[in-house]
Amino acid sequence: MTILIDDPRWPAHDRLWAHLVSDSSLVELHAFAEANSLPSRSFDLDHYDVPEEAHARLVAAGAVHVDGHALVRALIASGLRVTTRQRRGR
Repeated sequence: MTILIDDPRWPAHDRLWAHLVSDSSLVELHAFAEANSLPSRSFDLDHYDVPEEAHARLVAAGAVHVDGHALVRALIASGLRVTTRQRRGR
């Protein structure tokens, strides 16, 4: 089981954001997020949105830095990926 984080490159709310995912378990993802003081409101169905200023701290805590493509591939392979269609409720 691994927690993965990509580069903070997604702009919103005057910040850049990264994504934090698990390659196998939402339970593991939530436990890591809680242990590292990420607010539950930053969870978005299959990942946590992480502000740029928290990136280095989360890597130091054990998250593995990968590029965005590797993160998405791992999320899909895990079976945890929520598709755009599912997000829209179709």
